[in-house]
Amino acid sequence: MIDLHLHLDGSLTPREVLFLADLSGVSLFTREEDALQKALTFDGKGTLNDYLKKFDLPLSVLQNAEAVEWAVRSLGDRLLQRGYTYAEVRFAPILHTEKGAAAEDVVQGAVKGLQETKLPMKLILCCMRGKSREENLRTVELAAEFEEKGVVGVDLAGAEALYPTENYKEVFALASKLGLNVTIHAGEAAGEESVKAALDFGAKRIGHGVAAKSEDLLDRIKQEGVLVEVCPTSNLQTGAVDKMENHPIKRFLKAGIPVALCSDNMTVSATDVPKEWEKVKAAFGFSDALFSKLTQNARSHAFGLK
Repeated sequence: MIDLHLHLDGSLTPREVLFLADLSGVSLFTREEDALQKALTFDGKGTLNDYLKKFDLPLSVLQNAEAVEWAVRSLGDRLLQRGYTYAEVRFAPILHTEKGAAAEDVVQGAVKGLQETKLPMKLILCCMRGKSREENLRTVELAAEFEEKGVVGVDLAGAEALYPTENYKEVFALASKLGLNVTIHAGEAAGEESVKAALDFGAKRIGHGVAAKSEDLLDRIKQEGVLVEVCPTSNLQTGAVDKMENHPIKRFLKAGIPVALCSDNMTVSATDVPKEWEKVKAAFGFSDALFSKLTQNARSHAFGLK
């Protein structure tokens, strides 16, 4: 079992938040696990911007290298217990520097966390929509600096509708120059133009891609061998799709596009890869053989399993 689209901050458990708060000297609004679970989990439907508010709490306890190291190790151990064989975990270094930590030290902490878990796991560094050009260029540089130590690519995440993908051409020009693997959140809260820009920037994988509907675009994704990281539950929660039966996973598969089933955020969306499979299986009547195919897709398109 493999997850290629998994956010570190969106996957902290209440117990982990309590531990990290104590580790970092952060005062929480409560120490009740049930209350923390409610605060960490997105309940119902809204917009992507509503969904992103759920990251404020976990980020508050991930503001130093030691906390990030521990969180990476703990996530790896949890995934191993659930039967995962590999994962690529993503996070944005710049979001972990609000209390003065250096982005480089945060990435170093995450790399140490990789070394302390038995699960084969790699890191993807997220550039952030709305952050400065300099901050995002530095994230790309850090991905290159740590490429031989566990970082396998870069991403662009955040409020897609507010900050168009095409605005980040310079960031991904640098990624291309440095020979980095690229995956980009696109077509989640914006239209096909976002997906096209991601492809123009050299993305080898697309996160979500829900807006990709036209035959021309679907054919381009297929012809370029780009994998779509589908995250059905979060797509429902953010309003990218209105019901599971309308999720584009079937459209992608019919078009011959490689698809990997992913969780996005295990805690915010209260899910994991097996739960995602059960949902799409029920909605579309998929056979169990397809799950093996999706897993193979993930394996063959993983940045860290070449």
